[in-house]
Amino acid sequence: MRQQEMENKEPMDQSPEETVETPAPEAAEAQEPAPEEEAPQPAGEAEKLQEALREKEDQYLRLLAEYDNYRKRSQKEKENAWATAKAETIKELLPVYDNLERALKQETCDEAYAKGVQMTMTQLKTVLEKLGVEEIPAQGQPFDPNLHNAVMHMEDEAFGENMVAEVFQAGFKLGEKVIRHALVKVAN
Repeated sequence: MRQQEMENKEPMDQSPEETVETPAPEAAEAQEPAPEEEAPQPAGEAEKLQEALREKEDQYLRLLAEYDNYRKRSQKEKENAWATAKAETIKELLPVYDNLERALKQETCDEAYAKGVQMTMTQLKTVLEKLGVEEIPAQGQPFDPNLHNAVMHMEDEAFGENMVAEVFQAGFKLGEKVIRHALVKVAN
């Protein structure tokens, strides 16, 4: 058994430098495949993956933009619906305003009645102001077809060209939206 051990030891007596062969640098380069040879296949796959990533990114950005547009459009429609409902409600209240205005113009002997009508009219005007409703100025103003509806025409040198001489029915607007045009008589 010792003899076998000795035989096993003999090769170990040699120095490690002698037993280990290191390949020369030129040989190492020859053994490894050149990166240029393998590059087309992985680069082609990488390009395909990059293109697929760009397509998915583009789809994501388009979907995000569509959702943002939908959100803005929905918000605008909601605001328009609210403004339209508000304008329609106010439009239904305007005949009450007209009747109170006519009642104030009538002469009466009952002071309590006149005061009650005046208080009701003041309260209605306050409510309309809180809602953002403004009366369209008309008397003595230049005629504007966007704000006024001319129902009569008269020639009078006391008034200027296309001036509102008389207001038959007050007009109102909510913000920039005209709820009801003022019915007017236009001079010249």
